[in-house]
Amino acid sequence: MKLGAADLQAYMQAQDIAGEILHLSVPTPTVEAAAQAVNTRPEQIVKSILFMVDEEPVLAITCGTAYVERRVIADLFGVGKKRIKLADPANVLDVSGYEVGAMPPFGHSKPLTTLLDRRVLESAEVFAGGGAENALVRLSPQDILRVSKARVMDLVVV
Repeated sequence: MKLGAADLQAYMQAQDIAGEILHLSVPTPTVEAAAQAVNTRPEQIVKSILFMVDEEPVLAITCGTAYVERRVIADLFGVGKKRIKLADPANVLDVSGYEVGAMPPFGHSKPLTTLLDRRVLESAEVFAGGGAENALVRLSPQDILRVSKARVMDLVVV
């Protein structure tokens, strides 16, 4: 089942998340495009990336243009780095209910094991996928942590 911004809004209301879904006039497929669309720094854009650890989906949430280090995920799950794969678009839709580029950090069709880079928590306010290619959700990173029950860790190498 494909989910969208209205589904995310309903989830946020049900979970008492004080955030706002911003419907934009342009699509935001990249961190840079999203930052420009809401006039903010790329570090305040949160991206939700689905990885497959063998057959198990794992959601990694990081800031801006940071690159998720697969070795960190591999070490956490006790597997080799080659067993950590980026989920393909069909898999992302199947597992989360959202399309690539629109995926929020929570409210997926199935509960996901979630890893949150500690740098996300450094901002008072962030923007994340809003359920559609032209939507972002503005919220507190503390709400992402609370609702996703994420494990906070260093996911990127700086």
